[in-house]
Amino acid sequence: MIPMVNLKAQYVDIKDEIEKGIAETIANCSFILGPNVQAFEKEAAEYLGVKHAVGCASGTDALHLALRAEGIADGDEVITSAFTFIATAEAIKYVGATPVFVDIDPKTFNITVENIEEAITPKTKAVMPVHLFGQPADMVKIKALCDKHNLKLIEDCAQSFGARINGKQTGSIGNASGFSFFPSKNLGAFGDGGLVVTNSDETAKMIKMLRNHGSDVRYYHDVIGYNSRLDDIQAVVLRAKLKRLDQYNKARRHAAHLYSELMADLPLSTPYEDGLGEHVYHQYTLLSDRRDEVIQALQDKQIGCAVYYPVPLHQQNVFKEECKGVSLPVTESVAANCFSLPICPSLSDEEIKEIVAVIRGVLTK
Repeated sequence: MIPMVNLKAQYVDIKDEIEKGIAETIANCSFILGPNVQAFEKEAAEYLGVKHAVGCASGTDALHLALRAEGIADGDEVITSAFTFIATAEAIKYVGATPVFVDIDPKTFNITVENIEEAITPKTKAVMPVHLFGQPADMVKIKALCDKHNLKLIEDCAQSFGARINGKQTGSIGNASGFSFFPSKNLGAFGDGGLVVTNSDETAKMIKMLRNHGSDVRYYHDVIGYNSRLDDIQAVVLRAKLKRLDQYNKARRHAAHLYSELMADLPLSTPYEDGLGEHVYHQYTLLSDRRDEVIQALQDKQIGCAVYYPVPLHQQNVFKEECKGVSLPVTESVAANCFSLPICPSLSDEEIKEIVAVIRGVLTK
């Protein structure tokens, strides 16, 4: 059996450090916004090259808080991708704004500056690119477009912790950015967790209030906020893993490149690296018009596989009515043919060869 992500192997490697930190947190009873949260926020900000990093309860909350802190509200439009997890669009709806879905590049699966520009209206107030599967979007062009039209730039970095573009970390380019620490992420917690980053003092101050019931001083409340705080136990885990993140991402890239090398002659599309940034392979996602046959063969051998994402957001029941008439041909084609293979730092070359042999057995018949 080969799982999509082997979290147990990662845990065994750092077990002593994590358990020692958790035991100290329990002994000190410093559970909410404790010293490990403060230390992790500082370490994450330094790693990402940003002025402020603010921990919160989830990646969804991170995007929500970022949008609200940047003033996106009722009646505004936010341009984003339909080929992403629903949290991207949920966060936009939470602040009363409307997600405007645009089509993606057929190779990178990210939204393009050309498609963004065509969708801009007088109601457009922000653009939210998604660095999908760990592949950075073309942030140089997207930022230039946002600057030209005076639009806020909110990066969805849920899948791209550690990815760089032009030497800068994803998340360090926009007005504010959201990260997810869902356990399977490149930097994952032992539960839910998220992070908002920004270079704006004002935005950071607002996010800190919003995550903590609108309070800057205890029991004094300036705005209606939320209960969205990163707990100290999760911060212990994240601090241990952050030290090793570049090593983890290097292992993911090695696995991805070996996959692609071994499948170069097969009738499918392996992930594309556009050379603009460093892909960190949160997912290793291929395209094949024989997807269902390949998935069945992998499942028969107890090899993990998944489809991210089978139904684009503009075709989901929750958005069908407001997206009536919206056509995103590239997004729809990718969703109909994509599937993802196991990828994680502990995936061995032998396991990759075993997985590729199963796929080869289907596609060379």
